[in-house]
Amino acid sequence: MSIWVFSEETNGLPSGGSLELITKARTLGEVAVFYLGAGSDAAWATLGDHGAGSVHHLDTGDVLPSGPAAAAMAELVSDATAVFFGMGNTDRDVAGRLAARLGRAAVSNGLDVSMDGTVTVASEILGGTLEVITEVTAESPAIVVMRPKAFAAEPNGGAAPVVYAVPLVDVGRAGAATVTERHVEESEGPALGEANVIVSGGRGLGSADKFAMMDELAGLLGAAVGGTRAVVDAGWVPYSYQVGQTGKTVKPSVYIACGISGAMQHVVGMKGSSTIIAINKDPDAPIFALSDLGVVGDVHKVVPQLIDALKARA
Repeated sequence: MSIWVFSEETNGLPSGGSLELITKARTLGEVAVFYLGAGSDAAWATLGDHGAGSVHHLDTGDVLPSGPAAAAMAELVSDATAVFFGMGNTDRDVAGRLAARLGRAAVSNGLDVSMDGTVTVASEILGGTLEVITEVTAESPAIVVMRPKAFAAEPNGGAAPVVYAVPLVDVGRAGAATVTERHVEESEGPALGEANVIVSGGRGLGSADKFAMMDELAGLLGAAVGGTRAVVDAGWVPYSYQVGQTGKTVKPSVYIACGISGAMQHVVGMKGSSTIIAINKDPDAPIFALSDLGVVGDVHKVVPQLIDALKARA
């Protein structure tokens, strides 16, 4: 079976999400990668090291990439069993356009995928309370959009892949828009999606200025700072902080939930954390049912004491 994986370049290398998908795809069949970006020997080596046998490389330059990428992929993946996409903005845009071009449905929010005669995708609905199994019986290829952190990205020491240059396809008006400026959001500390420790704040903090506690605690722990949808909607922190169903899915070794009640919208984005520590003054808060360690107390008293204890140890 031939499995294609869409990979968009991030900071000169394949996105972490695409490496997760390649790791899964190599257990199912031969892996081909459609790579969108400038490309480099380092990128090819990374893809091969995770299991890619071939790479089809498209560089759209300053042209908005989704239209040309979908058109090029439509010509390449006709014989594939399945095409895997992540949840990035470009991934989902290309997946939808490819589905329209091929006349296929796209299965979204996948958490696992198997192939035994047909492509079967496991996902969750209703805030993660119900598992759904979708069997794709339509003509190949199946188009599957997978959630981040569904699989671990694991190198297997594969050889360098064969790289093919993909020409830029003329897609008319769909390729007329160009990127005139790029802005990289400045941040300190580890990236939220890759952090080993995350300190996350909820509405129980009370106000935006209280997130300074989260920043200080995270700095002492070498952690990233996250937040719930409620605090993002309130404007306390930017959307890039949001953990949850409509934010980032994270799987750190330690997740510290401060003033977070445990709404399902948030839980589905962090329940895969290895160790969950919750601080909340409500002993009946749903987050405690998920926690490995629960502290019933006022977050404004507990967190400063924790900060003082960490400073004393340092």
